[in-house]
This record gives sequence, structure tokens and C-alpha cells, in this order.
Amino acid sequence: MWRQLSRQLNRASKSRCAFPVRLYSSGSSSDPDQPEAGVPYQTLQNASREKPTSVPTTADAVIIGGGVVGCATMYWLTKLGLKNVVLLERDDLTSGTTWHTAGLIWRLRPNDTDIQIQNASRDLMKSLEEETGVNTGWIENGGLFISSTKERLDEYKRLMVLGKAFGVESHVLGPEETKKLYPLMNVDDIYGTLYSPGDGTIDPAGYCTALTRAATKAGGQVITKCPVKGVETRTDDFGTRRVSGVETDAGLIKTDAILNCTGVWAPYIGQMCNVKTPLIAMRHAYVVTERIEGIQNMPNVRDHDASLYLKLQGDALQVGGYEPDPIFWEDVKHDFAFSLFDLDWDVFSVHIDGAVNRCPVIGDTGVKSTVCGPESFTPDHKPLMGEAPELRGFYHGCGFNSMGMNASSGAARELARWVIDGRPTLDMYNYDIRRFTETLTNNAQWIKERSHEAYAKNYSIVYPYDEPLAYRDARTDELHEELLQAGCVYQERQGWERPGWFSGQQQQPARIPPYDYYGSYGNTANDPNVYNERLKLDYTFDFPPHHENIGQEALACRNSVAVFNMSYFTQFYLTGRDAQTAADWIFSNNMDQDIGSTIYTCMLNKKGGVESDLTVSVINPHQGAPPFEGRGFYVTVGGAAGQHNLSWIQNIIQDKKFDVQLTDRSEEMGLLSVQGPNSRKLLEEISGADLSNEKFPFSTNQMINIEGHDLRALRLSFVGELGWELHADSAALVPVYKAIVKAGEKFAIKNAGYRAMDSLSTEKGYHHWHADIRSDDTPLEGGLGFTCKLKQATPFMGREAIEKQKKEGIYRRRTCFTIDEKIPLLGYEAIWRNNELVGFLKSADYGFHIDKGVGYGYVKDPSGKKMSTDFLKSGTYELERMGVRYPAQMHLKSPFDPQHKRIQGQY
Repeated sequence: MWRQLSRQLNRASKSRCAFPVRLYSSGSSSDPDQPEAGVPYQTLQNASREKPTSVPTTADAVIIGGGVVGCATMYWLTKLGLKNVVLLERDDLTSGTTWHTAGLIWRLRPNDTDIQIQNASRDLMKSLEEETGVNTGWIENGGLFISSTKERLDEYKRLMVLGKAFGVESHVLGPEETKKLYPLMNVDDIYGTLYSPGDGTIDPAGYCTALTRAATKAGGQVITKCPVKGVETRTDDFGTRRVSGVETDAGLIKTDAILNCTGVWAPYIGQMCNVKTPLIAMRHAYVVTERIEGIQNMPNVRDHDASLYLKLQGDALQVGGYEPDPIFWEDVKHDFAFSLFDLDWDVFSVHIDGAVNRCPVIGDTGVKSTVCGPESFTPDHKPLMGEAPELRGFYHGCGFNSMGMNASSGAARELARWVIDGRPTLDMYNYDIRRFTETLTNNAQWIKERSHEAYAKNYSIVYPYDEPLAYRDARTDELHEELLQAGCVYQERQGWERPGWFSGQQQQPARIPPYDYYGSYGNTANDPNVYNERLKLDYTFDFPPHHENIGQEALACRNSVAVFNMSYFTQFYLTGRDAQTAADWIFSNNMDQDIGSTIYTCMLNKKGGVESDLTVSVINPHQGAPPFEGRGFYVTVGGAAGQHNLSWIQNIIQDKKFDVQLTDRSEEMGLLSVQGPNSRKLLEEISGADLSNEKFPFSTNQMINIEGHDLRALRLSFVGELGWELHADSAALVPVYKAIVKAGEKFAIKNAGYRAMDSLSTEKGYHHWHADIRSDDTPLEGGLGFTCKLKQATPFMGREAIEKQKKEGIYRRRTCFTIDEKIPLLGYEAIWRNNELVGFLKSADYGFHIDKGVGYGYVKDPSGKKMSTDFLKSGTYELERMGVRYPAQMHLKSPFDPQHKRIQGQY
């Protein structure tokens, strides 16, 4: 029994030795045998099926891996028009991880893409039986999220509000209402719950059978007992590596598209063709109880504060969760099929007390079976999808972090669109393999440390400003220590440390110690950990204690001058014979401008979606750049999206066969930004250059010299003030920074971090790529139509789509809102117009100059009509935050400096 087990485990855990305690079933308390390992449903294992003797000679696409993601991808490829699709499975369908999955289906997640992905999966699960005649085992018994604290319930309220925007029904319940819904639950210690009646469960075997039944009927072919032996590649005349075939014991299949859907085994397939696959295998477990009277038809439960879930399994429960010390499976066996590990009760025991506390009847119930199998986990707990940067035609569809069943069809639909159309329809950046830099994807320490932390924190509250503790200080610039001593609390983006906010020099430096695995695996926990203590200040959905610090940084920039270290930016050069032609096609704005021009522009996909917003400078071939002839361009973009931008441009270069060079100088260069009314006076003093409007206009670049170092100065602002960005070799950072700070003393200059910069740019109305402008937004919808050279005849990527949309009209529009209530807007607040839901905020922050919360979201007319200014102006608006609506003001232009006078130096 569970209570007896808990007592024995507490005694055994002191030694952390192999667990010696045996479980006793409720039917026979004297039975000394352990519960058997095994899943609580039928599988697709067929030992009598023979290996194939032949395979098709060609295929439009080859899917490797017959788990749920592979099966769903086959379904969607054929659904979207591909007929010659082959799925290869080394054993039988579902044999790796899918066959033992818990099969939980939830509808609510902390971001809009996940919600759309998971609900697309659920919708297909509900309709697939009608399409195929195969019972998928869908049971809609609902789901309950349990909150033991106010902060957790605040998080649930955010989920509820965001869910409304996508038609997901959910309700916040008190303890008494929860008890009525789930009579066997202990509610004495809960703060509240979130109930989602549309959640449910699915049978893995039935679901995968239905998916492949539909796909084979549409022309696809499933070949089991057919392990892949190699991936054939070719190098085209332009020097680009491309997929050309898949090798099996039964023959070679020629193809231009391979989809790696092999889960835990994905790195093995990637190694066949030198493709990096940053995931790691861990043992993940649940147990199945014996029969529990009265449990029938109860909702599934996630008790996040206990890192625990309870899934209905007929008249029993599945009990599982996420432990702080999961077991890594470092020696992955390639023939491991329909197999389980022995459950390590010493690891799993962390869930026992929580399970008995939440559902006390479990304490008197035996364990029928244990399920401990392999699962793949990634460094940020998001799947790996999309085309590999190293090999064209090789697509990732793996690393689903125990979310494979829940995300299956939604993710597979987008992956199929990736293959067929070149891009998905939804914004999939958080899933795209190109979100990671190539310097990280083959780093074993980064993969292991980050994947462990993501696993251990899987049920932790998702705070807007949380940061990882694992694998830090890996990529630092020359100013790192200088700013640390000045009180900098760092953020991390793609391995780079960048300033978050400043606590002041009087505070102990927030140095980041080596990762301690949260005290697991015999590691001593880092105590004290100053950085972690500063980080915990942000563990709130209210204003943090350092809200005032961030405000001081922001207002120093508005009222005098501030210096920002932006050295984590990605900086590269586009040069060569076809540089002008390439720039014209790649960038949406007019690139045929004079040397010295700096242009804000977008990069669009063929559907007109914004793949990036960035700055491109036309440069002199003889000043501050790698040697080149003819036209050349210096490109800068936020470092978090650096790999995405480089890969996007490289792919276009390869596909269009442009004769250009793309030279990444991010590791060798740094960037300081000096912004504010006094920035001109300060920089003129230390450079001796004439920075007047006449000699140095806005949106231009020149070479200047500070402290003997030549710098490329760009007159730009991401904060809406007079200011310059200073781009230089890394060696110049420290002396130039010190000169800025010394000369800035008379102006009370302040160091400022990205928290202040984000506040300033949001207040000004500037765009944040992958927040309020993304690949599923167009420039016309997002208010960036001015970045498209539609008045010129020059072709550019996405032009046809933008011209078509401009002619037909838009149905949604990025719109600014402010509230007078002194509460934080964090994004994902619902937008109500005349008591109708019309959208949600995609980005939000506090504007310290206007002293209001400000946010941006896309508004659409619920009637389906085209968007118009009259529609926006005629409504009365509210923003819903955590279930409470607040009066809001709609702005057609930014409420801060709508005439853009300040960037021109007009104060």
C-alpha cells in the first residue's frame, strides 16, 4: 500500500541505494512480488510480421519513425496533397515511446502557439473515427489544474484568459466547487483550481492506427520492420548539401525530403548525415493503481505544485510526474522496442506523498503495474522541428518532451506545411531548430544541463522574466565583469549573457555559479546563490521589487542619457558580385540607397509573413569591414534570433544561387548604444565628430573614432530617443565604454539593461519580433507597410502576397492600448470591444514616461469583416487580466511622441 511504501522509502532514501522495498497489492497483502511492468492498454506489437524484401525506389518524402508524430506527419502530408509518402519503422508502429505514453490531452498552455497546436490535435482525435472507422479511444473527461498558492492560481487565470481568445472553455473553481466535481480529492490545502471540461485522454494504438489508415488510403505507404541504415546526401553545383535518399536493408529510396520523427533515437539518425540533434534521453515513469471505487468519469488532474498528475484509466488511476533527479539514458539501445525499464522507486518516490495527499484513497490502493520508458527532452522543453541548417531537405520532428501525443497532429500539420510550402502557417519559432545557434546544438554540456533543468522545472510556474540557472556565462563579452561589478543582473539568450537590469554597485555582484542540478546526483546545492536570489524577485505576476530600478534606467534615457550594452547582437556582412541583387530580393525595403544609409527593413516569407525585422547599412568597401568589391551591406539583428536570420538568408542565397558571401562577425564584434537627449553632446565630446542633424542625419552610418578605436556609428534608436549605436571590434568595448561613462558623469548617465529597453521600445510603439510581429503577421497587419518597396518595381520575397493583401484589405490590425490602473500588463491579456472578444495582447510593458501600462495586440472584427479605422475608433475597450476587466484606451498611434520628434533631436 502507498502509505506503507512511503514510510519505507523515507527510511531507504537516506542511503539513496538501490530500492529494496517490495509493493503489496491490495488483493494479497502477503504477496512479496513486485507489480509487473506493462502498459494498461493494447499495443501494436506483432512479432510474427516479417521484414520487407523491397522498398519503393523513390518517394516524395520519407518519414523515419512510426511513433505518433511520424504517423500524424504522414497523415498530414497525404492530406495536403503528397501521395508518394513512405513511413519507415524499425519495428512495429508506436514501438519506441508512443506505445507507453500516458495519453493525456490538455487544451491550455502559457502561449498562443501551443494552445493552437494542442487544440488542433484534440480536434483531429475527436473527428478521426468518423473519417476512418477506427476507434481512437478518445475520452473527454475534462481536466483539473490544482493550485496551492495565489501565484499558481494567478498563472491559471492567465491561461484561462488566453484560452478565451481561442474558444477554449475553462473555469476557475474554489475548493468547495472542486470537491463537488471530484469527491475523492482532498481540497483542504488548495487555493483554487482551473477546470477545462474539454480535456481528455487518447489510446495511442487506436489513434496511430487511425492516422495511418487514413494516410495509406490517400496513397501513403507504411513499411515496418525496416530500420534505416544510412542517409544519402549530395552536394549540388553551388556547394549546398542536400538530402538524396534513405538506405535500408531492403534497398535505397531516392527522395528530396526526410523527416526525422524518431524521438529518443533522433540523434542516431542525425549522425548518419552529420546533422546535430540537441536532445537527450531520460527515463520517464508512471504507475497504474488497482481499481478505485468512485474514480470513474473523474477529470484528469495536474497538481503542478506537487509536480504530479493523476490520469483516469478506466476504474483506476495513472500516477506520474517530474522528479528533480531523472535518470539519463546515456547508452541508447537501437533495438529497444516495446520495452520498459525497471522502475527506480527511489527516484519515483517523490510523487507518493503528493499523490496520497491529493487523493487519499490512493494510500489504501495497490499498484497494478509500473511503466518506465524512454522519452526525449530538449534544452528548452520545446520540440525540435523544421529544416536542419546543415542539410537541405532534412527535417526535424522530434524532442517532444512528453508532449508528443498532445502536440502530435497540430505539430505534424505544421511540419507537413514546412515540407510542402516551405514554411508553416503558425508561428513556429519556439519549435524551429534554428532558434538554437550552431555553437550550442553540438554542445553536450549545454544539452544535458539545460534539458535537466527544463525537466525538473516542467511543472514550475511560468513567470514572464524567469531565467535558466544551467549552463550560464558560456558566451560573455569584454564588458561582462565591468557591468557585473556595476550591479548587472544578467539575462541569457542563445548562450550570450546580456544585461537585464541593474541593482546598483552597493549590492553584492550577482555572479552565476556552475550548475548544481538543484542539489541532485550528489551535487551540493549552491547556497548562497546571489543570482538566484535576485532572480526570485521576479517570481511574481505583480510589479517586482526592482520595478523602480528599471524605471530609473528608463527615465534616465528619456530625460538625459543611458548606455546599453547590446553586444550579444548578431552582426554580419553581405558582400559579393550579387550583393545588391540579393539584398533587393531578401529585404522588403529599398536597398538601392547611397553608401552611408541605414535602413530598417523586414524579411518576408512567400506568404508575406515577417520572418525578421532588422537594420541593414550600406557601407563603404574600404572602411571598417572585411575587404570586398562593389556593393556591400552590414546587417545587425537581435542575437536571440541570430541563427534564424542567418539560416533564412543562407537558404535564399542557395535557392536563388546568388554569388555572395555571408560573413558572420558576431563573435569578434561588440555594440554599445548611447541614447537620450544628451547623447549627442556626450559623443561629440569624446569623438570630436560633428553629430549634428546636417552632418549625421537619422538612419545613416559613419566611421568615427573614440579612444583610438575606429567604430561604425549608426544613428538609430530602439527606444525612441536621440541616439547612436556604436559597432566595433570587441577589443574596443572596455575603453570606449569607460570613456562614455566618464564623459557622461556630468549628465548623470546610467547603465541600462534590456528590461528598461523593452519598456522604452514598447512605450514608443516599436515592434518586437516574435512578440507583436511574427512570421504569421504581415507588415500591413503589423503597421510596417512602410518597410515594403511597393512603389518601386523591384521584386522582393513576399511581394505578391503583400500586393494581394493590400488590394483585398486586411482582417486584423496591430493596435495600441493603455490602461490607467497601476497594474502590470504582461502580454496575453484579452482585448474586449463593446463586450465582444476581439483579440489579445501579444506584447506589453510599463511605460514609465507616460506612467501607464501599454500593450499591443491584433484586433479583428468578430463578424469577419475587413478591418477599418472606423471600427477601431468606434469601440469601447477593456483589457482582461487574470479574469478582471479594466477600462482601456485605444491608440491609432503611439501615445509617446507620436510625431517622432525626439529621434530627430527635437525636445
